[in-house]
Amino acid sequence: MPQMPVKEAKRPLVIGIVAGEASGDILGAGLIAAIRKQYPDASFTGIGGPLMIEQGFQSLVPMERLSVMGLVEVLGRIKELFGIRRRLVEHFAENRPDVFVGIDAPDFNLGLELRLKQQGIRTVHYVSPSVWAWRQGRVKKIRRACDHLLALLPFEIDFYKEHQVPVTFVGHPLADSLPLEDETAAARQKLELATEETIVGILPGSRGGEVKRLAPLFLETASQLVQHNPELRFLMPAANEQRYAQLAEMLKQYPDLPVKLLKGQSHDVMAASDTLLLASGTVALEAMLLKKPMVISYRLARLTYLIAKRLVKTKWYSLPNLLARKTLIPEIIQDDATPERLAEAIEHSLQNREERAELKERFLELHKLLKCNASQVAAETVLNLVDQTPLQSGPPEDNPQGGAGSAA
Repeated sequence: MPQMPVKEAKRPLVIGIVAGEASGDILGAGLIAAIRKQYPDASFTGIGGPLMIEQGFQSLVPMERLSVMGLVEVLGRIKELFGIRRRLVEHFAENRPDVFVGIDAPDFNLGLELRLKQQGIRTVHYVSPSVWAWRQGRVKKIRRACDHLLALLPFEIDFYKEHQVPVTFVGHPLADSLPLEDETAAARQKLELATEETIVGILPGSRGGEVKRLAPLFLETASQLVQHNPELRFLMPAANEQRYAQLAEMLKQYPDLPVKLLKGQSHDVMAASDTLLLASGTVALEAMLLKKPMVISYRLARLTYLIAKRLVKTKWYSLPNLLARKTLIPEIIQDDATPERLAEAIEHSLQNREERAELKERFLELHKLLKCNASQVAAETVLNLVDQTPLQSGPPEDNPQGGAGSAA
């Protein structure tokens, strides 16, 4: 795809962005970098994480304040979340962006996008909420709230076209940035690990709540694994300083467990590992792009799970399985997620070389499917909206409900 020409604007381009968690921070940083190739003087403001801030983004609120997931969990933070959204509406009303991009966090961002669109600000939603899987009625709100939707997964396009939502498939920036080739040897060298060691990567999530639920389960699983195979070694990356302190405290209960805790370096940990035990989410997509066998597990608050179970209309939770439309990797969820079940699945992954080779080939096919120069395609779509005639402000609607949870 040819490079977009650098343009001179009458005034610097202003773009509002709100990302609610680490995966959105990755998307936002890629989008900012791609837009700056065409508009070097553009300014970006809203809520974002460290990767976006490195690109010159101004975050008005720490992104951590939006990083809450689940139906019940959001209720405990609802007052704060509504307050943040109200402040953002006021900010963008006084400092009007040329376009606003809400990245994921649909229960927070769609309400914000709706308010801004009513004020004549063009809006984009980046990452499709999983309306094809559950709560399909949300597509009506999406149609009202955003002028264009950027979808990461190819099978989402037909659903949105059927419901008259303007949509563009962009692929995923991770698929563009990660090589198609295996990185295991280089990652082990970087982490000073022996080539012959058998290593399991443990990734219990980036949010405090999910780490609290999943890390003890994963560490108990590691304890069972090492009883059967004392030569096993474990790597566990912490998403940030808070998670590092949280995990370090938990590891005090396992003084003899051969776990190496790292600050960040999740990419290197996954690349260096023979197999992975991880929370469901974008991390599973990255593991797939690194061609790594994995076992997916998740636990939600009991009430959240019971509600979600009645609403979900798809067989799978993880992106690798959703993309393949079949079970490529084990998903061991909620009450089924016991140390015994997880250890059995990890041992199976380590022992079956033929299955591992077949999985690697399938993951390579999916990698190629998502490798679409996503950030540039997303940037072009966003900038096309900037060039269109401004919207007229519409009548106010009732206060939309919803928190910040990434309820995709």
